[in-house]
Amino acid sequence: MERRLISRYIVIDPEICHGMPTFRGTRIMVSHVLEQVAEGMSWEAIIQEWRGSITKEAIAEAVRLAGQAFLEHAEEYTAPEYVLEPVTV
Repeated sequence: MERRLISRYIVIDPEICHGMPTFRGTRIMVSHVLEQVAEGMSWEAIIQEWRGSITKEAIAEAVRLAGQAFLEHAEEYTAPEYVLEPVTV
């Protein structure tokens, strides 16, 4: 596998993080940042956590690509049993 530029800010390089998507010029895995977003961490806090190595634009691009990937592959997902329980508000 060769290095592949996925988008302006995201790259896949077999030499970096075992070929997992990372932010270009870093060893920061996109999945780690998406987890932080999912946990409700503010984008400013995420940027600070990674010492300014990523930008709001890079995070936004990762979120957009993750959403696009989900839409393209949604039919492949099945919710675990516990998710199917009624939600109480």
